[in-house]
Amino acid sequence: MVTFVKLLQLIISLGLIAGVLLQSGRSAGLSGAISGGAESMFGKKARGAERLLERVTSILALAFIANAIVLTVLLS
Repeated sequence: MVTFVKLLQLIISLGLIAGVLLQSGRSAGLSGAISGGAESMFGKKARGAERLLERVTSILALAFIANAIVLTVLLS
């Protein structure tokens, strides 16, 4: 059981790394950081593949945290 959870954690972490690396950058220095935050709140919405990639990354992050908790409980 522990081996399966560890393997699942490895697969989730690799998927999470890939999801983060595939996302496009949002800022180009200090001015990009300020305007990027305003754009995400008020303006330009993510479309298509960007939105899907954000959702997949969020789901994988939650799965990573939940799986880490389960792994901690199993190992203690």
